[in-house]
Amino acid sequence: MLGPVILAASRSDRMRRLISAAPVTKQVVDRFIPGEDVDDIVPVVRELAGHGLELTMDVVGEDITSPAQAAAARDAYLELVDRLKPLELGTRAEMSVKLSMFGQALEGGHELALSNVRPVVEAAAEIGTTVTLDAEDHTTLDSMFAIHEELRKGFPQTGCVIQAYLFRTEADARRLAESGSRVRLVKGAYKEPASVAYQDKHEIDRAYVRILRTLMQGEGYPMIGSHDPRLIAIGQELAHQAGRKLDEYEFQMLYGIRTDEHLRLAAEGHRMRVYTAYGTDWYGYFMRRLAEKPANLRFFARSVITRG
Repeated sequence: MLGPVILAASRSDRMRRLISAAPVTKQVVDRFIPGEDVDDIVPVVRELAGHGLELTMDVVGEDITSPAQAAAARDAYLELVDRLKPLELGTRAEMSVKLSMFGQALEGGHELALSNVRPVVEAAAEIGTTVTLDAEDHTTLDSMFAIHEELRKGFPQTGCVIQAYLFRTEADARRLAESGSRVRLVKGAYKEPASVAYQDKHEIDRAYVRILRTLMQGEGYPMIGSHDPRLIAIGQELAHQAGRKLDEYEFQMLYGIRTDEHLRLAAEGHRMRVYTAYGTDWYGYFMRRLAEKPANLRFFARSVITRG
């Protein structure tokens, strides 16, 4: 299986240097990451919103090694909020954050991450939007869920992400579905051991459907994070069975993947949110996109051969 190999490469400094230096890389990365700074991304936000799409914005970067870098990540999000304000999109443009960017892995990281993410959540609320806490590897999740619970005391609209491939997630979904929170369900894109996660694709898909059914039948707001046509169709059917209206759940897909499907779902009246990342520290994000889906790797390989 190529996925684990690519994920291992995402942590390799040598591979980072080789891939970053390849002339073709930037042209391919642009498919998934449409800009390096907020000036690049504002026109993209306008364009997607003009097509009836919604967005969740991610400033990429996870290799935080100092409190100063964590504070800089916080400030990058605050700048994004400032630039979104005049667009007056409200919840049509929210933000996704990885707590690793806010210092979660540093000494005293739980409190540091909470203190850094809180002002971002507060600023987002001031312009009528919200923040979703992305899930990372399984060792970080207890901290993430605790921060999520703390933030929701003042900002109940704060969302979080759960990953279908983890054994723990069905219990997490039952808890979150009862709380009225916003929950994005994804398959999972980190290399996890067999002791904590399903390794077989079919097992992951079955877990995804079970968890999504729990979310649809609950009191929260489900966000279906998938490009899989079968899971999208199942999501629509589960929403129908649960009696949900079109504005009581949403689909989420990555920028640059299945763009025609983004537009189709929006045209049918669904809430369709595009996960749009930007920033200079794109390597880890890009490699996980390759690991998630073989078609992404084929796209990259074809580009290398064609342009090489």
